[in-house]
Amino acid sequence: MEILRTVAELRQWSREVRNDGGNTIGLVPTMGALHAGHASLIRAACASVGYVAVSIFVNPTQFGPNEDYARYPRTFETDCALAKAEGADVVFAPTVEELYPDGAATFVEVEGLSRRLDGASRPGHFRGVATVVAKLLIASEADRAFFGQKDAAQVAVLRRMVADLRLATEIVVCPIVREPDGLALSSRNIYLSAAERVQALALSWTIRQVEALVAGGERRAGALVAAARHTFEAEADVRVDYIELVNWATLEPVEFAAPGNLFAVAAWVGATRLIDNTILS
Repeated sequence: MEILRTVAELRQWSREVRNDGGNTIGLVPTMGALHAGHASLIRAACASVGYVAVSIFVNPTQFGPNEDYARYPRTFETDCALAKAEGADVVFAPTVEELYPDGAATFVEVEGLSRRLDGASRPGHFRGVATVVAKLLIASEADRAFFGQKDAAQVAVLRRMVADLRLATEIVVCPIVREPDGLALSSRNIYLSAAERVQALALSWTIRQVEALVAGGERRAGALVAAARHTFEAEADVRVDYIELVNWATLEPVEFAAPGNLFAVAAWVGATRLIDNTILS
């Protein structure tokens, strides 16, 4: 497995493997601190395309001024070992200066969607996400890019970006990977104390409860949100950020649940903000 550091190297690799028999290329964009959820994305990519690149880049433009950019976990050697074990062909690990050269003034913003759900709580977050993913897709010339459903709002933003810019990359969404007790895997779970780790289960409990209500016939968004809020109230130290039932494509609220809608929650557990969701069937 190669480690590439520059856009020029990544683009050269992509074109060489594509020209060697018309191979397809997959990209798994990450910020490192890889876990089993990332591993599932790499495996999905390896099963779907001929060659796989995993990017490891903690993107400064998607963090707010009081967020955790400086302390975000960085475990590069371990990350490379996991990527190699799961079958990745290259790791792309650029510097900040490589992706944001001095004087860079171009950013990508998906109007509307970027201000909903996590975008409402984290102004500018999706602008940073869209910009860095656009750079990675252009640099890698990937046929497919693989993302986890846990970041469902991000997926909606990126799907719109790819459609609007007429990029050739297909956005592939893979299922949420959970701990045995239901907690959605996240690189930020490492921040949780033992007590907070238990409290964080309120997110997955809420998701399971909503799924059960919908399976039982409940369709009213107000009732689903109220039930979710009641579940969170059992954990007094968990602070809800948002609880919403939305159209997954637009991230706009809906009044009644329908197949394909996104039910999403975000909450603070101690100093750690976590998210979870389900796509209703």
